[in-house]
Amino acid sequence: MKSIFTDKSIFEMQAEICKTLTNPKRIEILNTLKNEEKTVTELVAALGASKANVSQHLAVMRHKGILSTRREGVNIYYRVSNPKVIEACSLMKEVLYEQHAGKKKAVTGILG
Repeated sequence: MKSIFTDKSIFEMQAEICKTLTNPKRIEILNTLKNEEKTVTELVAALGASKANVSQHLAVMRHKGILSTRREGVNIYYRVSNPKVIEACSLMKEVLYEQHAGKKKAVTGILG
């Protein structure tokens, strides 16, 4: 069965998701939601950011399909739509740690 998506369209969608994640606060939100869903109030407390700021980031990530929600009474709970997003972010963090360690080792070698 042939996919309706071309490589080009997948690359464009991937770029859109990556653009969405260029904001450090959004990555911090993802990190906070990696193990359990939370309400806006819980996220505000965990992140130390304003409700308006957190709500704005949540709306953007929800619109892009990175987050999904469920309502329970008056509360809306946010969660990561697909755990592979967390895996991708974790892999990138590992790459950055490895790069940092490599640079540190190179500087240590030069300075002796």
